[in-house]
Amino acid sequence: MPPQQANQPLPAGFRLDRYRIERQLSLGGFSIVYLAYDEDETPVAIKEYLPNSLALRTEGAIPQIAEEHQGAFRHGMKCFFEEGRSLARLSHPNVVRVLNFFRANETVYMVMQYERGRTLQEHIHKHKGEIRESFVRNVFARLLNGLREVHTQKLLHLDIKPANIYLRVDGAPVLLDFGAARQALGDDGPNLKPMYTPGFAAPEQYEAPDQLGPWTDIYAVGASIYTTLGAHVPQAADARLKQDELVPAERRWAGKYSKQLLETVDWCMKLDYLERPLSVFALQKALADGQRTEHAGTWMDTLSQRLKGLIGK
Repeated sequence: MPPQQANQPLPAGFRLDRYRIERQLSLGGFSIVYLAYDEDETPVAIKEYLPNSLALRTEGAIPQIAEEHQGAFRHGMKCFFEEGRSLARLSHPNVVRVLNFFRANETVYMVMQYERGRTLQEHIHKHKGEIRESFVRNVFARLLNGLREVHTQKLLHLDIKPANIYLRVDGAPVLLDFGAARQALGDDGPNLKPMYTPGFAAPEQYEAPDQLGPWTDIYAVGASIYTTLGAHVPQAADARLKQDELVPAERRWAGKYSKQLLETVDWCMKLDYLERPLSVFALQKALADGQRTEHAGTWMDTLSQRLKGLIGK
């Protein structure tokens, strides 16, 4: 396998189908994302399938793929294309909108609605230690609405993490960058580097891909909330299986956040998937119940303080 190396992005002004590349937005081990404009000068984000471990582009538009990686590259490309086709059928305000997908330059491209804002990861770095429970509940309640729709369409995300949760300017979260094609590549052969994200990937993504299900994404949601609370990525699941050193949320942030929220995070991050919420609906119900309890508690606390004040007079 060639060493990991950065692929050369398509240059500014490059014509790609009916789009004009403006600039690179992000570069990962699996793909390059560009800001581009369509024929009506509407901005779009275009994601190019280009895994570093399989393809190398130093110049021009067409990547070089060694003979021994052709099969894996094509397999990942097929999964990426199928993912684009599935996502294009999805229309939900909390899931990235796929507008188009096409083949060009011997690879595939996914065209998405361009969103203005910043990632949850950027928000965490800016506000670490100051994130309120109301913010956490609000962001993840809406995100779960989108994830529930994804699961209804028989899709899994498989790479939920703060870097893939985008906060629009109005604060609404959008789920980005599905990882099913990456997962497929990771399963394709012993020579390929796994494509999941340590700390957010569930144990079954390492050990038992036949057990993947909605509960796999739910583990990642729990890990994302854990990271939001502490600005720190939790211990990776494969390491936890050997020696679990993860400090439970209920212990780590006792007194800072409600017991119910912390218990819910720990429930999502159970190593045995059968002990986690098995559906987004079950998790939503737990978060909603906690929200009601939190509000009731606040109201009762206020009333109690008023009564104490009256008695004290």
